[in-house]
Amino acid sequence: MNSLLSYLPTNVSVLLQQWDTNVVLITIASFLAWLIWRVVYGRLEILVSKTHFHWDDLTLAALKTPVSTLIWCWPATVSLGFLLQDHMGDKLNWLSTLKLLLIIGIFVWITMRLINNIEEYVLEQKSRDETTVQAVAKVSRLFFIVIGALTVMQAFGLSLSGLLTFGGVGGLIVGLAAKDLLSNFFGGMMIYFDRPFKVGDWVRSPDRQIEGTVERIGWRMTIIRTFDKRPLYVPNSVFSNIVVENPSRMLNRRIYENIGIRYDDSEKVAIIVDEIKAMLGQHPDIDTQQTLIVNFNAFGPSSLDLMVYTFTKTVNWIRYHEVKQDVLLKIMAIIHTHNADIAYPTQTIKLEPQHAGEARSQ
Repeated sequence: MNSLLSYLPTNVSVLLQQWDTNVVLITIASFLAWLIWRVVYGRLEILVSKTHFHWDDLTLAALKTPVSTLIWCWPATVSLGFLLQDHMGDKLNWLSTLKLLLIIGIFVWITMRLINNIEEYVLEQKSRDETTVQAVAKVSRLFFIVIGALTVMQAFGLSLSGLLTFGGVGGLIVGLAAKDLLSNFFGGMMIYFDRPFKVGDWVRSPDRQIEGTVERIGWRMTIIRTFDKRPLYVPNSVFSNIVVENPSRMLNRRIYENIGIRYDDSEKVAIIVDEIKAMLGQHPDIDTQQTLIVNFNAFGPSSLDLMVYTFTKTVNWIRYHEVKQDVLLKIMAIIHTHNADIAYPTQTIKLEPQHAGEARSQ
């Protein structure tokens, strides 16, 4: 190397010998390293795009910006140290700590980007559970942030063993002071572990005025979008003290109706009941594996009441009402086929003939 530099002009030779302490040359070297990284990244991007394995694409995308930042910031830190040392005439020990913090920050940044990329990729798949994916991503991000924070503390000279000892005592104080915050945090953990509902489920509580679609499950609160499109923010600790119903996990939806027939059509009740039962047994949207009941149930004040009790195959709310409408229309058609009719509230007034005259005279 020195023999090659001897052929160059003296000024250039001296400049090149001091390239690692010269700010201008360090900046030029950073620019060249950045260009090389861009070329290498472009080549790697072409290679990973040809593979069927998606994790390499996600990892490469996570490295792009942080590595470029490291290529520029590391030499900038070195150059800053030289400039400050020239003006201050003293060695700056804190610059080594700054470099360590830069490395830690870049590592955490790459990890966060990789977790975000994996989360987005998994959420795009059809066979995935959104709540589980988000929970794992949140726990992973929290884990690496804590590791990064502890490493930064150690870089500043803090004793981790002393910090953990203080955390044992301080944790009790913080726990008492932030009781509600911690109860919400652990309430959120219980939602993730017990899985009473997930994002997208329709939930309601008979204990509270809570009903709607779960939009987001956070560490402190769950956001539920009500059916009139109002956001409802519920602290997670509430769910450990109330009953929560999850209609989204229904296996069937129930049709339960009491249909009144006129007393004048009492002779036709038996055959109407049989035909309604046969119609439900052949209906393509009725689950015949579930309970199916059609019976004359009671003598009503103005009708003979038939009970219709059955279950649809669909659990979709809109489709359920379409099936229910079709069933009710067919029941009404069966009743009319036998020249019978559905009863409506009536009253019969009976006047005794022997008292009719007395009523007129008075």
